[in-house]
Amino acid sequence: MKNNLLIFTFFLFMNALYAKVWNVGPSRAYQYCSQLAALVQPGDTVQIDYAIYQNDKQVLWTVDNLFLVGIGGRPRLEAGAIIANDASNGKGIFVISGANVHVHNIEFANAVVQSNNGAGIRQEGRNLWVTQCKFEANEMGILCGNIANCKTTIEYSEFLNGGSVANPGFQHNIYINHIDTFVFRYNYTYNALAEGHELKSRANYNFILYNRIANETTIDSRNIDLPNGGTALVMGNVIEQNQNSSNSNMLGYGLEGLTNTVPHKLYVINNTFVNKKTTGSFINIANSTTLLFVKNNIFAGAKTGGLIIGSPTTLDSSNNAIADNLSVLKFKSPNIYDYHLQALSPAINQGLAINTNVQGYSLNPGLEYEDSCGFSARISDAKIDIGAYEYATSLNVKLEIINLFQVVPNPNNGRFSLIGNAPLESIEIINAVGQICFSQNGFIYNKIEIEGLAKGVYTLCCKSNGQLQILKIVVQ
Repeated sequence: MKNNLLIFTFFLFMNALYAKVWNVGPSRAYQYCSQLAALVQPGDTVQIDYAIYQNDKQVLWTVDNLFLVGIGGRPRLEAGAIIANDASNGKGIFVISGANVHVHNIEFANAVVQSNNGAGIRQEGRNLWVTQCKFEANEMGILCGNIANCKTTIEYSEFLNGGSVANPGFQHNIYINHIDTFVFRYNYTYNALAEGHELKSRANYNFILYNRIANETTIDSRNIDLPNGGTALVMGNVIEQNQNSSNSNMLGYGLEGLTNTVPHKLYVINNTFVNKKTTGSFINIANSTTLLFVKNNIFAGAKTGGLIIGSPTTLDSSNNAIADNLSVLKFKSPNIYDYHLQALSPAINQGLAINTNVQGYSLNPGLEYEDSCGFSARISDAKIDIGAYEYATSLNVKLEIINLFQVVPNPNNGRFSLIGNAPLESIEIINAVGQICFSQNGFIYNKIEIEGLAKGVYTLCCKSNGQLQILKIVVQ
């Protein structure tokens, strides 16, 4: 243990020696990100003070392993005429071509360019991770290009009013092109404009987990569009279509050709679909889809086009609650978008436990989306409920998500400590495909050290006094 502590202390020293923290703010030496983007080195941190930054130039981040973070609040970067009139470089507010970049707690707004693809973030480098950000009124919130060996992860973030009235139907709140893996969880994406989608992804593997994906007032298209197939898991989401949507279908799969990596399998599990149009269908798939697996979902509202459109090779569907009239499901307050279950809902205790996984992701939901841009633990009782929410009684109390522990340093190179003042009962470290790669029960000291993790992003689950904290670890 003493040798490990010496190694860890040396690592902290070396990290502090070579990595640099840059500051941006109205009272700083650099008042805009564009003034320092060319100066940063791999592994550096850029801290942006809470303020409104208007009409900066497009910012190109070219180096790897950057951490771009808002401090003191969430700074708002508002694009203006400089980006809109930039015919040669106009792509958006941040253009990220470096690999393994983490963007945290920043707001991106009003990106408009001459190609109509103005993005809050234009991703051109591998393995982008975006957390607790907001994207408002951009032609594209995040636009990801075609990138080999790439994983893009978006968590705890809000997207609204993406789209372009100058080019209806081609711009979206989120648009992910051909990459390997896309993970989208604990987000709120809603009210895309001009017939855009709330979420569109061409990734080979899509994991869309515990989000609110909704059209409430605008003229959008589909809530989720996965046009090239591949493997997709859509689980634990609240998905809503309002009367203004231009496309009556809510989830599309393979409709531009099944060109992604085979097999073409779509898993739709424990979602709450709500259609408030008088017409529509819920799932539209390409014929010859290898597998459509649909279980434990609520489908509420009109299905004049059919519940499912298309003919998969294999359809495995059961334990879904289907009703044309929303009142049958006994939602708590559907007029204000609250789709928790009330007592006597026919969805209670009617689900099926699915004891399998997809690429390491369990098909038994353990979490629930929580407004805004968060999650809570899902109640575990004798029989799972249908839909995105488990009915809660006074005898069934959710496991509280706590905030007691901190990973230091983070990002790291595989050596880190977990620091906190509460008694630590157990930990699990889970890799990007949901596999447990380390677990331990019982601790004498709250400070622990773990070595030997491969590069990547991990989930750390800590339990203390029956409570749960979930953290992210980035190993570079």
